[in-house]
Amino acid sequence: MLPELGFLSLLFATTAALLLSIVPQIGIWRNKPTLTNTAWGLSYCFGIFTSVSIGILAYSFATDDFTLEYVAAHSNSQLPTFFKVAATWGGHEGSILFWLFTLSLWLVAFAFFSRKNDRTFAAQTLSLLGLICLGFTIFILFYSNPFGRAFPAPAEGRDLNPMLQDIGLIFHPPLLYVGYVGFAVNFAMSISALIFNRSAQAIARAMRAWVLVSWLFLTLGIVLGAWWAYYELGWGGWWFWDPVENASLMPWLLGLALLHSLMVTEKQGMFSYWTTLFSLLAFAFSVLGTFIVRSGALTSVHAFALDSSRGYVLLLIFFLLTVGSLSLFALRTNTNESAVKFPLISKTGAILGLNIVLTVATVSTFLGTFYPMLFQAMNWGSISVGAPYFNSIFLPLLTLVLFAMAGTLCLGWFKTDKKHFFKRLLLLIPAAVIAYGMIWNALQNDSALRFHFFAYILLTLAIWVLFVTLWQNWAKVRLAYFGMILAHCGVAIATMGAVMSSYFGSELGVRLAPQQSQQLGQFEFHYDRFSNEIGPNFTAEVAFFSVSKQGKPYAEIVPERRYYDVRTMTMSEVGLDAGFWGDLYIVMGDNLGKGEFTFRLHYKPLIRWLWLGGILMALGALCSVINLKRKRDE
Repeated sequence: MLPELGFLSLLFATTAALLLSIVPQIGIWRNKPTLTNTAWGLSYCFGIFTSVSIGILAYSFATDDFTLEYVAAHSNSQLPTFFKVAATWGGHEGSILFWLFTLSLWLVAFAFFSRKNDRTFAAQTLSLLGLICLGFTIFILFYSNPFGRAFPAPAEGRDLNPMLQDIGLIFHPPLLYVGYVGFAVNFAMSISALIFNRSAQAIARAMRAWVLVSWLFLTLGIVLGAWWAYYELGWGGWWFWDPVENASLMPWLLGLALLHSLMVTEKQGMFSYWTTLFSLLAFAFSVLGTFIVRSGALTSVHAFALDSSRGYVLLLIFFLLTVGSLSLFALRTNTNESAVKFPLISKTGAILGLNIVLTVATVSTFLGTFYPMLFQAMNWGSISVGAPYFNSIFLPLLTLVLFAMAGTLCLGWFKTDKKHFFKRLLLLIPAAVIAYGMIWNALQNDSALRFHFFAYILLTLAIWVLFVTLWQNWAKVRLAYFGMILAHCGVAIATMGAVMSSYFGSELGVRLAPQQSQQLGQFEFHYDRFSNEIGPNFTAEVAFFSVSKQGKPYAEIVPERRYYDVRTMTMSEVGLDAGFWGDLYIVMGDNLGKGEFTFRLHYKPLIRWLWLGGILMALGALCSVINLKRKRDE
């Protein structure tokens, strides 16, 4: 009976979304405040009904209700309870319902915080959000209903994909969804601003907090996803340029560009076109990411395999949102506005350069992700676009981004103090010395490594950005500026971690039997013993390693190979010793008999700095949000 109640809640949510998209519009255009004000009540109703629906689905997982086809396909009675609840968004139907639930949270949040603002503008924004909600509720009802019954019910579920039976599954998708879907708010606000011809500066002030929170969660989701790929997939890397990874990167890049454009628009009234375009495209690319994950058009370890009809509907939603919003932008944009001049060598010029670089990065990612699909659709055969293409594009772009970041700190808005500029420019000298020292130390750890000049350039620029960012009069640093400092330091530290781990990490494939050892740089890996163990829904082959560095005990590492009998899948669980200066990482491979296995041994210098940098970026965004709230409360 409960699943039927969940489906009924979806129907009520659809009705609420339909009314929200129509009734306030009638009130706005006929100047009837009573009808306009229904936007708030209908928004709260939509939030309640979607919450009830997702709650019932999660309860069905927790209680092993295998009469639901979706539960039977993605759960098992032996699965730990917290993984059962996380399995709610472990497949297509549940994940798209969770996507809708997240959208309802943003809708309710905007309704709550806008209740004292311009009622007409807020109601228009809520109505547009309701229209987006309506599109996705209809999609769920007709193409992705998670409440379908299975008769007769199976005695046992098929289990959750073993790759998803991890703590990362519990937090990674929700964080991404909150970030993805949050861009719907600034999308709707931009459309409302175009409809009512509102001031770009006023809208920028109102929009900035929403963009910051969305970007904050998307950053955390991407960092957590990279960490999950690093320790769960067992390949030793953290970013594979997978289509689904690219799907989250594109709105993140556009969101970053939007944040900088909003700052210029709010302070100086410039870049209003950039702000509107980035705002519209950030959410459009979020919907495009939903298409990539759920259409089955692109192959990915993260994607949901689906029939093409669902992909066509998602593509139609993306098309309507993109074409409709860009058409309105073209029609309503005032091309007769006078041009605003500013020095190219200035803070404004640096931000303009950053926007151009981020736009090129987004377009390059889009082309690299979809070109193989287009190639196949045109019956030209099959082609793969992998890391060489993306690295050849992004490494030069990253260099330009670091220059632009330093430029925003070294330069003034309209006039630059030359003495101040050259002092910060001189910081390149100690940055270059420290970068060389870091690389020299890495080369001493492993004689097989080679010096990479481009890595040296990137490392030098990242350290320079860090120095320039920290060169502040800390007695006068306000909370808003502190947020910028944290975010820029985060980019610099993450770049340092990415460069050192990618260019100067060590790895070696070996076969070892118990009591055998292998040297990797300064580390000696000793394979002590092997055992078989039984988990809640798997059996495991476990190897025990002791690691020494220059003859001194350093770490104990335990890699595993798990066999999940329900899914008949084998997964490697990485053995990991995490350290601030680097990680030791062991992947357990094939069983060769009598306790002998193949292993892959890794040393990843400064890999933790990558996660630290991402967290600092998110903390910087959080500080900026808190500062904006303080300003409004004053």
